[in-house]
Amino acid sequence: MSDPYDPAREGARMSFEDAMSYGDYLRLDAILGAQHPLSDAHDEMLFIIQHQTSELWMRLALHEIGAARAALSGGAARPAFKMLARVSRIFEQLNAAWDVLRTMTPSDYTTFREALGQSSGFQSWQYRLIEFTLGNRNPAMIRPHAHRPEIVARLEAELARPSLYDAALARLDAEVAPLPGHIRERDLSRPHAPDPAVAEAWTRVYRDPDAHWELYELAEKLVDLEDYFRRWRFNHVTTVERVIGFKRGTGGTGGVSYLKKMLEVELFPELWHLRTHL
Repeated sequence: MSDPYDPAREGARMSFEDAMSYGDYLRLDAILGAQHPLSDAHDEMLFIIQHQTSELWMRLALHEIGAARAALSGGAARPAFKMLARVSRIFEQLNAAWDVLRTMTPSDYTTFREALGQSSGFQSWQYRLIEFTLGNRNPAMIRPHAHRPEIVARLEAELARPSLYDAALARLDAEVAPLPGHIRERDLSRPHAPDPAVAEAWTRVYRDPDAHWELYELAEKLVDLEDYFRRWRFNHVTTVERVIGFKRGTGGTGGVSYLKKMLEVELFPELWHLRTHL
């Protein structure tokens, strides 16, 4: 009869002295050593980890959105569906993180807010790159990153290529109805503006989904993604208002007033508007 399992004995038999360990693979020493509060305030650790983990999820979102765009442009819609579904779930995770941050009261935040100086989430270049990649494009938003030439170059490069929605519209143009030249040849550095021809083409997809199933599924994946993204924006506004009210943001932005304007932004406008007319 074999001996019962003994975790201590099992641990003694396992040695990672000459092999890659879990911590080595994940670079945990670097990750867990990256929290350096600038004050003695208890809640500053929460604030730091909230934003660091959000940046990690954004990195994955960019990885998936970029791959989905490449797949669509290469004619492979089905792999893109999985990637876009994953991005929606990433924003579900980001939404849940606001619940943790909202345990910090205004009194808690004031104990370390001055230590933040001019640093602000407004300066997150990964968030800006997500906005640009999804299609909300404004070259002026590169200015906060002027002190980092490598980041400016990356954001400018994104503005020179088609957005995710542009890739979807290229499929719509090829498979349903030719779109007007001003859509196909527009200034890529500017956001897409709602257009009747685009709305009509998407409406044809929705009126006969069986004949255009891949585009129909693509449209719904885009709506899912924007749905979760809108919730993230709303939760951002609510959290900021709950913690600092209508004070200006640490980076000099309007704070809640600016964030509320962002709630009005539509990434894929025709996909939302057509529902009224079906």
